[in-house]
Amino acid sequence: MNDRTALVTGANKGIGKHIARLLAAEGFTVYVGSRDAGRGRQAVEEIGAGARPLLLDVTDPGSVARAAVQLDRLDVLVNNAGISPSLGAPGETPVEEYRRTYETNVFGVVAVTDAFLPALRRSPHPRIVNVSSGTSSLTWSTNPNPQFTPGSGGLVAYRSSKAALNALTVLYAQTLAGDGVKVNALAPGLRATDLNARAAAAGGDPAEAARGAVRLALLPDDGPTGGFFSWDGTPVPW
Repeated sequence: MNDRTALVTGANKGIGKHIARLLAAEGFTVYVGSRDAGRGRQAVEEIGAGARPLLLDVTDPGSVARAAVQLDRLDVLVNNAGISPSLGAPGETPVEEYRRTYETNVFGVVAVTDAFLPALRRSPHPRIVNVSSGTSSLTWSTNPNPQFTPGSGGLVAYRSSKAALNALTVLYAQTLAGDGVKVNALAPGLRATDLNARAAAAGGDPAEAARGAVRLALLPDDGPTGGFFSWDGTPVPW
């Protein structure tokens, strides 16, 4: 009987569902976090053996608390849930769009991580993977890079929220190092998901990005922590 457990937030579709499927294939009992119960159950049916539904809205403190008490121990937490409601640049993006984006992409990660820390600390090899974005790299945003246009301010709410997530990744990694918790961020690349129409048009395979997340979830005890990595394992500059 398998005793390794994982939780993937926002796992009813896209990259999250692929991550859950791959972790289940690795022998984990995977809790498929979804704020919609029906979609969560459907994803579990599609993933098959090893998958379990977990009703979880990362923006709802009550939902987070109710989910956390259901797991005594957690080996892997993948903070995948994220939104990008606005394409706007600074000066043309309403402050409410920032609030809405940060509520999921930043505050939701803090709420879920903190709520599940007791369960993670009971694991012999706890891992946290924060799904970020290469567009959040301040280095790539301010220097010539083939992936991005220097100085481009589009997606400001999303990109700045992921930059904040990167900072949290470093700070949590430093704070939890003594507990053996490894915390890293993933840049999944442009993928064909509901999050980004341009990515969908580009046809990037979300399963490829998911493999990068699973690589970080399965890091050995001498693996890195507090890092930012592309889907292929290449370090990404902050």
